[in-house]
Amino acid sequence: MKKLYLLLLCGLPMLTVTAQSGRGSAYIQKPLAGLSIQSVNAETSGGNISVTGVPDAEARLEVYVRGNHGEELNNEEIKRRLDEQFDLTISTDDHKLRALIHPKRSINWNKSLSVSFKIYVPEAVTTSLRTSGGNITLKKLTGPLQDFRTSGGNLDIDQLTGKVVGRTSGGNINISDSKEDIDLTTSGGNIEATHCEGTLRLGTSGGDLRLRLLKGTIRASTSGGNVRGEEIDGELQARTSGGNIRMTDLSCSLNASTSGGDINVGFKDLGKYLELTNSSGNVTMQLPQGKGLDLQISADRIKVNSLTNFKGESDEKHIDGTLNGGGIPVKVHNSSGDVELTFK
Repeated sequence: MKKLYLLLLCGLPMLTVTAQSGRGSAYIQKPLAGLSIQSVNAETSGGNISVTGVPDAEARLEVYVRGNHGEELNNEEIKRRLDEQFDLTISTDDHKLRALIHPKRSINWNKSLSVSFKIYVPEAVTTSLRTSGGNITLKKLTGPLQDFRTSGGNLDIDQLTGKVVGRTSGGNINISDSKEDIDLTTSGGNIEATHCEGTLRLGTSGGDLRLRLLKGTIRASTSGGNVRGEEIDGELQARTSGGNIRMTDLSCSLNASTSGGDINVGFKDLGKYLELTNSSGNVTMQLPQGKGLDLQISADRIKVNSLTNFKGESDEKHIDGTLNGGGIPVKVHNSSGDVELTFK
């Protein structure tokens, strides 16, 4: 840390400390134009990290510093606490931006700091981001890998292309307008995915899932929440241990299961298969008319509005046969609830 400030006092080009005049001002600003940054490694223990893709001429790093309890501090107090309690590294060697701040062993948490990074770099970068208590935001990036983790914050992702791997232990996840290979997990928050395409793996242990305008191969699971979806195309696997599943305007293959809620699904068009499993709730399905189906349905009670052109066996608790000559397999098993099937 002392080395950094000696360089600053000697007039190190490209790195300046600015007077903080309000909550929105940066403590350090570093222009990155012309450096052709290809990768970003950022780590902070108590603040937020954001990375946004911009034209090279607008590339820059901004460092924001606040007291650990949100109080505003002057530059002299910030410098003193940084020197005493933290090691700060900022470097741009070999087209790699490193912005790292780590607490020293002798840190006084009552007089600690929250240090956040706002990073603006060319879109085709790879990132590795870590924060233990803040939010992570990524926007307009096309690099081969974005790898980011926070222990207590939210993940906000927009307009990413490539491999995306994100983890949070206690926050929500919001992703939109992104594609290719997406893997996102939270232990305690909700997940909302909108207008994404490719391979998506979305998991939460305690929150809800909201899926809209997705296309591709999607795996979505929650241990204790609900799953809602609309306008999904491709292949979807949805799992919840204790919540409801509600899907509308589907045009996909679907495998969905819940142990403690209801399942309600409506299709514009069927994919290659439909498989629904429920242990204690009801199942309601609305399927398009005229499709060739292979039906295997079992429940406490089955209600069907029409089985025209059906061949096979059916009663109040079982349907096993073909509809319209057979074709797409439809398998529904409900251990202790009703199944209602309508065609529209």
